[in-house]
Amino acid sequence: MEENLKPTCKLVGEDGNIFSILGRVSRTLKAHGKAEQAKEVCERVMASSSYEAALQIIMEYVEVE
Repeated sequence: MEENLKPTCKLVGEDGNIFSILGRVSRTLKAHGKAEQAKEVCERVMASSSYEAALQIIMEYVEVE
């Protein structure tokens, strides 16, 4: 995914629960017309092995603020 095409998602100061974060990221992607990427990031995060791995995957899809 190209760096300049990623929407910005505010995560700083939000709940650290990965499901809460994933929900916010998914809504952000959908709001920017990227429903397919929203589905893909959810699938990849749910299959990840750790919280840190999940965050790395999320950062591939959105610019974290």
